[in-house]
This record gives sequence, C-alpha cells and structure tokens, in this order.
Amino acid sequence: MKKVDLSQTSIADLQEKLKEDRNALDKMRFTHAISPVENPMRIPLAKKNIARVLTEIRKREIAETKK
Repeated sequence: MKKVDLSQTSIADLQEKLKEDRNALDKMRFTHAISPVENPMRIPLAKKNIARVLTEIRKREIAETKK
C-alpha cells in the first residue's frame, strides 16, 4: 500500500490492515522456515508495509495530541 493510500484510510482500517499484514508476515516466515518461499523478497517487502502502516498510525496519534 502506498503512502497516498494510507493517508486517506481511517485509523480503524489501518489497524485492521496492520493486523492482516502481521499475520501474513508470520505465515510467510513459518512457511519459509519449513520450505523455501517462491519469492523470498516478499518478506522484507511485508516488513516495510508494516512499518509504513505503523508510521501513519503514529503520525496521526502525534497530530491528535498536538490539538
């Protein structure tokens, strides 16, 4: 998900996306531990997506506290 898409999403949707992305990352790691994943570069990409969502959530929290 791109930065533009994240900025237009509600906090509830961001938290749901974060939960889904973390579950997907855990599943990929587990699958990769058992047998190699078809495209192992998806693991760092999933981590970056999680970081983007967390950054957007934190950015909104900071904006709310400044009000």
